[in-house]
Amino acid sequence: MLTQPNPIIVQVVQEPVESTTIGDVLIGAIGLTGVLVLVAILLGGLLGGLLIGFKVLRTRTNAAAALDSDTIHIV
Repeated sequence: MLTQPNPIIVQVVQEPVESTTIGDVLIGAIGLTGVLVLVAILLGGLLGGLLIGFKVLRTRTNAAAALDSDTIHIV
């Protein structure tokens, strides 16, 4: 008779999970808040600059048009 060899049993051991501490959570939250604040400042400055530039451009365009027309604009 043929005999079968003994089976090989492999036990998979999972790596230990690194625990998250309150310090890790606080550092992550402060870092995320800092990034969001920086993005808000940059976007606010960009939008403010665009609005000021648009107003200056519109004022110059209206001033040039006002000199060419007979209409009086009361500001």
